[in-house]
Amino acid sequence: MTMTDAGCSRPVVLVVDDDELQRLALDALLASVGIDVLPFDSARALLDAALPDATTCLVLDVRMPHMGGFECHRQLVARGSDIPTIFVTGHGDIGMAVEAMKTGAVDFLAKPYREQDMLEAVHAALATAAERRAAAEEACVLRNRFATLTPRECQVMAGVVRGLLNKQIAFDMGISEITVKLHRASLMRKMQMRTVPDLVRAVDRIGPQVPVSQARLVRAIAA
Repeated sequence: MTMTDAGCSRPVVLVVDDDELQRLALDALLASVGIDVLPFDSARALLDAALPDATTCLVLDVRMPHMGGFECHRQLVARGSDIPTIFVTGHGDIGMAVEAMKTGAVDFLAKPYREQDMLEAVHAALATAAERRAAAEEACVLRNRFATLTPRECQVMAGVVRGLLNKQIAFDMGISEITVKLHRASLMRKMQMRTVPDLVRAVDRIGPQVPVSQARLVRAIAA
């Protein structure tokens, strides 16, 4: 097992395979290119483990005793995990490959696979994981900014992302246009957005925690 300390910042590949020789071989292969590996001998061991806080992907054997790779992946998804997964099997067929892709797998490799194929699959999966991690971190930052808005600023923002003019927002809220402009300037500053399109994209990234629709900008709104 090649692992950094508990606060690892390097990418980590989780390997789940009941075949110890397969785990060791993959550990050695990935270690040769500087990638850390955290091995598990069963799906249950993975599901019960505290996983590293790092950019991570999963190499998951399809056929294992007690719980196979597909069921393991379904349970991970049910927990809200979106870890990029590479399924491997020694008894693969087209139907199995199709099922793997339907579950959201990034790749499906039949044993014995070419080492280069595995390395390419892992690099692609880690790149996907890095993108998802960055997006999640950005959404967290945006949610924290959103939490600083007042109820009035939230109402104004809802109107802004719907493409309403300041005077329309003012009419809907029963306040003056000047007050809308003040709230709008304040919310843009708190959200650290320079333009309305930036704000609309930010709302989309924040997700359902925001009490505004996922409306797209219909037209630019004058400041």
